[in-house]
Amino acid sequence: MSAGTENGGVQSDENASPLGRPSRSPAPSASPSSRAQILEAAAALFAEHGFSATSTRMIAERVGIRQASLYYHFAGKDDLLDELLRTSVRPSLDAVQGLEEQVAAGKVPAATALRSLALTDVDTLMRAPHNIGTLYLLPETQGERFAGFRAERAALAAAYRRLGHAAATDQVRRTVPAHRLGRILIQLVETVIELRRGGEAEARDRDALADSCLRVCGLDDDAIVAARRGAGAMTAGIR
Repeated sequence: MSAGTENGGVQSDENASPLGRPSRSPAPSASPSSRAQILEAAAALFAEHGFSATSTRMIAERVGIRQASLYYHFAGKDDLLDELLRTSVRPSLDAVQGLEEQVAAGKVPAATALRSLALTDVDTLMRAPHNIGTLYLLPETQGERFAGFRAERAALAAAYRRLGHAAATDQVRRTVPAHRLGRILIQLVETVIELRRGGEAEARDRDALADSCLRVCGLDDDAIVAARRGAGAMTAGIR
């Protein structure tokens, strides 16, 4: 699906540089906080109207800036969507390497690392502006422009696969292929997106979803309690 056209068939300015676009020097109305404000406005409008029906003009008007100021920060609304999508996976990806290094060094059990990753992921999705995770499955995100986001999400799913396989019981390892386990775990965590869409997401959901990831791996109550304590200590240390 493309961004479409505006104004009776004139090509939209969403993804291509318009004539007369300013150079990469600060626009008069651009402030240090403009980038964050633009992202916030774009997230709100994408959620309210959908991606295709939202124009950069609408986003600029929501922020109260000129389109030229918006284009100083972003080339078009594809860039805005890409940035919003990536912010929904980056914190979890940033946490993965450290978690896996601790597991490899024998400092923390895989179950503790898996729960910590799930908590980080749920927290990120719960904080994402205007539940931007609902846009994951837009047809537009399957295009080449968003290949980077898809690669980052695939890398996150691979981390779930590795940690889940390491944490799982022997029975789960024998019966559930590792790649399938990784997909189940990331999709379980992303349930929070649907909970938010229904207005039902609560703070207690983060623990419920993280515990559910461990149950999928076959862990019993005692193992889950131990992982909960370990992940809680790791989270407190990060904060």
